[in-house]
Order: sequence, then C-alpha cells, then structure tokens
Amino acid sequence: MGSITIRNLDDRVKTELKRRAAEHGHSMEAEARAILRAAVKEKPSKLLRTGADLYAAIRRRVEPLGGIELSEMPPDYDIEVPKFK
Repeated sequence: MGSITIRNLDDRVKTELKRRAAEHGHSMEAEARAILRAAVKEKPSKLLRTGADLYAAIRRRVEPLGGIELSEMPPDYDIEVPKFK
C-alpha cells in the first residue's frame, strides 16, 4: 500500500478532521483514509463517456435548483466544426 504526506494543511481542516475522527471512533489517519476512499470511489457509469452521460450529469446538477429552460436550436442552424490536425 502507498502513503502520502499532506503539507500546509489548514488548521481548521485539521481540527474538523480530528472532530470527525472522534465522532466516528477512528484515528485521524483512518478518518482521512475513509474520506479519500469515498472521494475517489466513482462508479464507471458516472463517468462522462457519451453525450448522454454529459446530459445526465448536467441534469443532476441543475434539476435540484429548479432546472433551466432552453429554446430549441433552429433546424437550419449551421455551425462550423473545428478541424484538428
């Protein structure tokens, strides 16, 4: 297993980590591991692999805020697609 060192940790963050660790009956190190593990645990289905994934991710963000209404683009709307070399 690997290890990391976190330098310049804000005192407030350290205090909160210590509080959370005590609340969960963990050491600060165990609490930090649990937080990091949860932060990087992403289901592959949540990754943006397609346009539908992007649509779903945007919808998850804006729906709780009341959503947004977008007008449809006219069918004759022409956009120049950039060409990459």
